Parts: sequence; structure tokens; C-alpha cells
Amino acid sequence: MKRLLAALLLAVCLLPVASTADDQDVIDYRRHIMATLQAQVTALGMIMSGAIPDDNVVAHLDIIARTAETSLKSFEPKVEGGDARPEVWSQWDDFSARMEEFAQRTAAMAKTAHEKGKDEALLLAMDALTCKQCHDTYRVKRPKGE
Repeated sequence: MKRLLAALLLAVCLLPVASTADDQDVIDYRRHIMATLQAQVTALGMIMSGAIPDDNVVAHLDIIARTAETSLKSFEPKVEGGDARPEVWSQWDDFSARMEEFAQRTAAMAKTAHEKGKDEALLLAMDALTCKQCHDTYRVKRPKGE
């Protein structure tokens, strides 16, 4: 009960902030979502290369899946700018279908980790993490080092 009350209090406190979001807030939120995905995929790559132990691989897969699940919503306000090309909105059906497929594949990867183990889940990583295919079409290319 205390958790429910705390969650409601937090929601009420954040309500004025959420209702006054401007375009830059939407862009910043979207960037945070994408940065989370990038950080988690980078950590997963370190694990897969053997650079660090795989003790936390299931947690990383869960975070990737949950973030992928929310990523499409971060584009739904359809605010142009940031690293998103205008094609995101002019080709919305294709973009949103790719994002939904990404969310489904990462969810399957995380589910596999829980049901069959991390090794089985990591076999799905290459098919699930298709970020570059979407970025090539829908993301503004950044200069090296950014």
C-alpha cells in the first residue's frame, strides 16, 4: 500500500512537469531512450566479446527489451529534430513497424534468457539488435566521436 501511495504521489508531483513539455523536452526524452539502448547494447557487446564476465547479461537483456518497448512511444509526439530525420514521420508506417519488430525481438531475447538461459538468448542477439538498419534510414549521421 505504501508503494502505491508513493507512486501516486510521484505521479501527482510530476504531472505539472509532464503537461508543460515542449518540443525540446520531447527530443531530449527521445535521446535519453536511445542513449539507454546504446549503453546497454555496448555493455552486451563487452560481455559477448569476453571483455567482462557475463554475470549481468540477463539484466542487460531485460533493460534492452524494456527500453525497446518504450522507444516507439518516444517518437509518437512526432516532434522533428534531434538525431531523427524527417523521414521518421513521412515514412511513419515503415518506421513504426521496424520499431515494433525491434521491441518484439528484444522481448523474445529477454524471455529466452529467463526460460532457456543466457547462452540461448545471446544466440538471438544478432537478429534482435538491428539498430544499424534503422539508423541508416532514419537517423542523422553524427560526426565520429559523438
